[in-house]
Order: sequence, then C-alpha cells, then structure tokens
Amino acid sequence: MHSGSLEHSETVERTKNYYDSNDADAFYQKVWGGEDIHIGLYGDDLKSIVAASRRTVESMATRLRDLGSDTKVLDIGSGYCGAARVLAKSLGVRVVALNLSVTENERARKLNEEAQLADRIDVIDGAFEALPFADASFDAVWSQDAILHSGDRKRVFEEVSRVLKPGGRFVFTDPMQADDCPPKVLQPILDRIHLEDLASPTFYRGAASSVGLVVEEFQMLSEELVRHYTRVREELIARKDELQQEISADYLDRMARGLTHWIEGGTAGHLAWGIFCMRKA
Repeated sequence: MHSGSLEHSETVERTKNYYDSNDADAFYQKVWGGEDIHIGLYGDDLKSIVAASRRTVESMATRLRDLGSDTKVLDIGSGYCGAARVLAKSLGVRVVALNLSVTENERARKLNEEAQLADRIDVIDGAFEALPFADASFDAVWSQDAILHSGDRKRVFEEVSRVLKPGGRFVFTDPMQADDCPPKVLQPILDRIHLEDLASPTFYRGAASSVGLVVEEFQMLSEELVRHYTRVREELIARKDELQQEISADYLDRMARGLTHWIEGGTAGHLAWGIFCMRKA
C-alpha cells in the first residue's frame, strides 16, 4: 500500500471543482436522472437517458455475475453510486465507491441510505491515481467514463492492478479517441474538458499489458456515444427554459457546444467507446 497521498494534478483539481459545482450537480440531476453519469446503451428501442444509462450498468454487471456476497468491488469515479447500488443489490457484493466530488459523494450516501444499502457500500473521497487500499484487496474494479479525467492514466492502471487480487477483473468504459484518429481534430473536445489528449483502445491494451492485466474482451460500441450525446443535447434544448431556473445560461450554452463537438467527433469516426473486461494474471 502506498504511504502518503498523491498531490492532485491540475487536471484532477479542475475535474473535482467542476463536478462539485452547483451547475454541474443540477444538470446531472435534472437531465441524467441523478443515478448514473455515463454513456448509455440505447440500441434501436430506447430514448430515455435514464433507462439507457441503467442498461449500460446491467450489461457491464454480467461480466461480474459470478461474484457473491463474500467479494469486494472497487468503483473508481463512482459518481452518485448508481452502479454501486445495482451491484450491491443484484450481486450481493460489497462495494467501495471512490470519487473526487464531495457534492456527489454526499448525495450518493443519502441515496444509499434510502435504498437501505449503506451497510454494503462505503463511499470514500479520493483520487484513483493513489488508491488508499492494500495490495490485492479487491475481487473486481469497476469504472464508467471517468479515467479520461486523469492526468496520469498509466498510473491509474498501475493502481488498479495493485489492488486487484490475482484473477480479479477490471471492467470499465471510457470515451476514447479512435486508433486512427488524425492529429488535432479533437481539439475542440479537449479544450472543452481541459485535457491534453484522450486515450485510445490501443493505449488501454498497452497499459493493461504493462501491469499484468489480460484483455478478455473489448465490446466496441462507439455508435452509442453519438446516440447518447445526441439525446442529452436534445433534452437540454427542449428543456432549456426549465433548466435555466436552476442552472446558469452560460453553463447550458457551453454544455450544448461541448455536446455538439462530441457528436461531430463521433459521427466522423474519430471517437471510440465500449466495454473493456480485463483480468489480472
């Protein structure tokens, strides 16, 4: 176990401040539904952001269906603990939910109590570049659309491998650039979310290999990224007058522009998204 704490990078601090803001918290409550903050699986039959987001959780959870009540799962970047509650209730596992945002964590603890799952979910304030846990202490690690915010993604993989038991699994999603993405075309997206770059599927495969994680599956679902950001933008525009009662017009305008960049990048084939399942050798 690492001693001390890793100094937050500028990227990590900026991410924390964003998700702690009143505007962001209200937007994810009103538009995403306040349970999950990640890309949904829509297929051809769903329009609901909430239902599609929950479908992603359920699809990912099938990769862990053999876990039981004596096992522990670590969720890094856990948001409002929507996934943690599904895992705790459907699989009976114990979940440790680690997340930067104090605002989200406070709400998550209340939601866990209301669901009578507080005894199975521990919510911890922290960053995933320095996990405050002993080596080989988790049967699985879970993450949804969070690792992109790290300023040191290789370190995240090192930490995930360190805390996983031998044979343990790492199941995650993350918005990525396509392996053949031309240089500079994603700059509008990177500027909006204050990042220098995005990882790619090839980068994550390499990061896994370097820390003893074997890629068992990568289900490429990049079309769902476009569907998701299109639905969120549609919802924002349709409900803008209502949303402006609680969310600043500036935030909504910036969000609409940012969503447009994601949609354009995905439609052009420059972005990738899907479900990775890895196992510690």
